[in-house]
Amino acid sequence: MVFQHKKSFTLLFIWGLLSLSSSFAQTTEILFVKDGVKNEERFHFAVERLAASKQQNTKKNILLTPKKVKKNAVIVGVKAANDWGKWVPPTLLASLTKSESFLLYRKDKSAPLVIIGADETGLLYGCEEAIRHANYAAQAVSIVDAPEMVLRGTAIGMQKTEYLPGRDVYEYPYTEELFPWFYDRQLWLDYLDMLVENRYNTLYLWNGHPFSSLVKLKDYPYALEVDDATFAKNEQMYKFLTEEANKRGIWVIQMFYNIILPKPFADKHGLKTQERNRVITPLIEDYTRKSIAAFVEKYPNVGLLITLGEAMEGVGQDDIHWFTKTILPGVKDGLQAINSAVEPPVILRAHDTDAPAVMKEALPIYKNLYTMAKYNGEALTTYTPRGKWAELHQRLGKIGTVHIQNVHILANLEPFRYAAPDFIRQSVKAMHDVHLSNGIHIYPQASYWDWPYTADKTKKRLLQVDRDWMWYKAWARYAWKATPNVEEDKHYWCNALIDHYGITDESAHALLTALNEVGEISPKILRRFGITDGNRQTSSLGMLMTQLINPYRYGLFTLLYESEAPEGEMIIDYAEKQFKGEQHVGETPIQVADEIVAHAERAVSQIQKLQVGSKQPDELRRLINDIYIHEALAKHYSFKVKAAVQVLQYKYTKDVQSLKRALPDLAASVAAYKTLAQLTADSYLYANSMQTKQRKIPMRGVDATFKHWTEMLPVFETELANFEQAIDALETHGAGAEKGRKTLAAAAVKLAADTRLVTLKKGTNLYLDQELVVTHLPPEFEGLQAVMVDAAKQKLEGTSLRFEAATPVKVLVGYFNSTDKVFAPKPVLEIDATANDYGQADTKVRNALRVQYMPMIDVHTYSFAAGKNELKLPKGEAIILGFIKDGELQHPYNADVDNQGDDVDDLFGYFGETKL
Repeated sequence: MVFQHKKSFTLLFIWGLLSLSSSFAQTTEILFVKDGVKNEERFHFAVERLAASKQQNTKKNILLTPKKVKKNAVIVGVKAANDWGKWVPPTLLASLTKSESFLLYRKDKSAPLVIIGADETGLLYGCEEAIRHANYAAQAVSIVDAPEMVLRGTAIGMQKTEYLPGRDVYEYPYTEELFPWFYDRQLWLDYLDMLVENRYNTLYLWNGHPFSSLVKLKDYPYALEVDDATFAKNEQMYKFLTEEANKRGIWVIQMFYNIILPKPFADKHGLKTQERNRVITPLIEDYTRKSIAAFVEKYPNVGLLITLGEAMEGVGQDDIHWFTKTILPGVKDGLQAINSAVEPPVILRAHDTDAPAVMKEALPIYKNLYTMAKYNGEALTTYTPRGKWAELHQRLGKIGTVHIQNVHILANLEPFRYAAPDFIRQSVKAMHDVHLSNGIHIYPQASYWDWPYTADKTKKRLLQVDRDWMWYKAWARYAWKATPNVEEDKHYWCNALIDHYGITDESAHALLTALNEVGEISPKILRRFGITDGNRQTSSLGMLMTQLINPYRYGLFTLLYESEAPEGEMIIDYAEKQFKGEQHVGETPIQVADEIVAHAERAVSQIQKLQVGSKQPDELRRLINDIYIHEALAKHYSFKVKAAVQVLQYKYTKDVQSLKRALPDLAASVAAYKTLAQLTADSYLYANSMQTKQRKIPMRGVDATFKHWTEMLPVFETELANFEQAIDALETHGAGAEKGRKTLAAAAVKLAADTRLVTLKKGTNLYLDQELVVTHLPPEFEGLQAVMVDAAKQKLEGTSLRFEAATPVKVLVGYFNSTDKVFAPKPVLEIDATANDYGQADTKVRNALRVQYMPMIDVHTYSFAAGKNELKLPKGEAIILGFIKDGELQHPYNADVDNQGDDVDDLFGYFGETKL
């Protein structure tokens, strides 16, 4: 079964069958050259996949010589086999230079087809190309192709929609009870085959602390979080997964957060599993280093993705120390244990850390490093990124290693289908041109926390990988080549839709147009009206009027407007300019309010022509329903934004007519939302797959509440009714005098003997180390017992205050409205998943206090149970204004101590106990 060429060019062959046309097939010799092969598993997988593409009429192997190679034969191998001159022109072969590149060549119809890969992965992609094009129908062919992005991967979360009892975010052991799908081998094979068909070469598994499910430590046997039987299954599955991924040219990467400890380990040592301001101790360092070493020793070919921030305080020397003194030494310990000098790739995620500073310290001691950062935060908003976030990407892109774009969470797209090739193509181009990136990392399009299922309400749960096939296909297509020929690209997608749904060419063109139109709606909504790019906001559920007219009350994440949107105006800026008659700049809220409706109407006009085809009829109906859903969502936002602009005019005019002009649009927005609720009532289980306390907008969604449009509809109806009543009251009684606020009731607590307290009033000095006095404060704060702070110590060490309370209490913490690093940062859920563990994420009293020469202070409250407690604040200046009963300060407000003009939030009243 072998023959010798005069230059030792060895051909081995197997028999397979390739279809040469839709109506004609014949047996085809598949001959393979094994010389130069390094990864035999991947090589044989490529050849077997080619042979198995059509299985009927397969014949047994027979012996051949080179002179007997038939014209319908296929010859495959890697470039390193050296002697391809007989089959391929040297100039064509010389162009095969990039990793994973491949060529397909047939001189004429009487010659065999030759498939050569620059490496085994390239050969695999070449074989896939031949399968897709049915061996190019025995015609002359000359193709060389190579990827533009070095890394092209997808992510799967080993996460759940809610927390486990006694645990915090990201803490999920690998067990069959929690993740039955993880142990389903056929499910994995189907998913891996999807990846290779789309030429993805990386697979990321996300988990807070996976090591306690995957390795046993001699020094810390009690750290293992699963029983022995489960541990054995985890070993088997991980081995199976990595082996099958390797065959397909896929690099498995295990992600983890820092610092998260396994619960048994934390309980034994009296520690918390997570503590953002944790002191790094020798015990924690030793455990973590040995966990990483054991993992690398066991799985040396698996990469690591590290999130330094979020679960530990990022941006400082601690994260640099942790990366260079604990994580990377752990990797090296693992390599030393197996006598390997091959460094596994390590990816540093630029989330809540100074990634350029970390890389500067790390590269001298470890070379095989990569960087990763979010593309548009936890959303998809623009293909015109700019500003400070773009600058960070550019700095990382210029380091000299591969910089990867993380298309993360997609909180603004879920749960609806998103398949807009035009938007995705332009986004990938921006990744190259603006963010200087050469890798891509794609999250599931929706329902990340509920993998592998979608949010669709069906008898049998739909799989994300099936429903969102076009999402995966689009990112992979443009990661391979960002700027294809426009007409060829349109033709490609129309054919894909025809193949998937069995529709006509006319219907495919209409559907593609509709998908591209709809693809602009959710990105435009969030980037021009939203509060945050994070998954604390579910923009598909709509927004409260106060969130539109007073975004700072809700912790506005300004990066959304400054970097993840084209230049333009927020609603509040637009309204002020309208009142003052000033020139508008860039993309405006009213412009977008009109555009999203126009996009929706064009999409609906296209699908009205569409006929359900012979394939996937139910799924096509669901997709059509999603387009109508987008129309209702667009109209809801459009009307509400126009109403918001009118409401804000009242802030300047105090003319009730401004409010009355807002009523028709606000009523129309509720009517559109009723349609939205009707369209989703029987089609979706939920809007957001993260159903925990992190969800804040439009309504706080703790314990999986306010996750559906039918739950939100009464909120918006109440908001409208309250607004109508407020207008009636203003017309009847006028604006009236400002309501007085009740003096806050101080709570008694026991503090350490050396803690110094001072009565809060104007002229009070709150500092131990400097003479700065309170110049402005609201009367209801007077008389509270504030804690005097050492500003210099706060900047170096942060703040730790131990106290004991007989009853539940709130601690009032004043944060300065400044991003200067001398001030402690406010709790922000975008970078810290624990930022609301004590109810501290929202600003409770805005514009509450001013200290001499200092920025304005906003007050956040931390709720603690009765007993012994500890308040921990990050490094930087902050003030502690005192302790009040936990029942106080239930609702946020603007104290406006500088008399800058109060907001108009009170016009919208309450929904139950929640201030709208």
